[in-house]
Amino acid sequence: MRTFAVTALNPPPYDGIVHEAVAEVAAHSADWADAFGLVPSPAGRERLARANAAELAARACPEVPLSAVRLLSDLITWLFAFDDRCDEDELGANPARLAPALAPLLEVVDRFGTTAHAGYQPAGPTAAALHDLCRRVRALDRPGGLLKFAAAFREYLFALLWEATNRQLHRVPRFAEYVQMRRHTGAVLPSFALTDLATDGLAATVDRVDPRVVRLDLLAADLVCWCNDVFSYGKERLRDGHNLATVIAYELTWPERAALTEAAARYNAGLAAYGALEAEVLADADGRLTRMLLSRRRWLRGTYDWSLGAQRYQP
Repeated sequence: MRTFAVTALNPPPYDGIVHEAVAEVAAHSADWADAFGLVPSPAGRERLARANAAELAARACPEVPLSAVRLLSDLITWLFAFDDRCDEDELGANPARLAPALAPLLEVVDRFGTTAHAGYQPAGPTAAALHDLCRRVRALDRPGGLLKFAAAFREYLFALLWEATNRQLHRVPRFAEYVQMRRHTGAVLPSFALTDLATDGLAATVDRVDPRVVRLDLLAADLVCWCNDVFSYGKERLRDGHNLATVIAYELTWPERAALTEAAARYNAGLAAYGALEAEVLADADGRLTRMLLSRRRWLRGTYDWSLGAQRYQP
């Protein structure tokens, strides 16, 4: 069933490129996670290694300085490690357990990578690793990018509580609600923010609030998440209702195969709509906006190509 759904997806019509230092980046991110004690158990470290965050980062940022792709790889490593705590280790099944775990992370983000208060120490390895990420984003000396990253990361943290509440109540969200929240639970927007910084694609404010650009950015985030959903369906269906196909099946009372077909069809339609709108925006885009849209292309193609071999999505 999973293979059927994956083959129904159209590959994004963009070049698939991988950063030449992907092996070095993988070694760096593994050492970085170990240095912070991000994943203490051998089983957890093996699970994180199989996720191959470095390859995803290297596909999303194939033509950037090494320090930039390392930063993105470390962020994705952090997200995979915390996602494993929420999903595999059941932290995300109970909002009463999750909320206290999120508070120190929110405090880190609120500090924007500074140690402005004497004596401040992040509360535990997960917070310490996140503080290191924020510190490195701050060191890029692009305040607009730091603010964008922090805002998107806050949305991710709050969206995790929505997801945990659904799990506790055994609630399958409605389609429109799921689409809105999925782009936040997937942490795609903070990842986009780092990519924009890495590629000098932090578009001007007037461009970022242009309705067409807003639509493109949200649709790119949706497509990354929907691609993830189709590839991970075999695993997700065993756990809860947070998957595009599951939501479609529940809302329309469709059988599993029909819902998977519809999920793939919506992805393909979204990809076509993205290409048409992107061409319109690129016609009069300046350099920064053009680079931003190129980075979204890298994410769309990179997510698809990385997912083809991702052991993370095996049931």
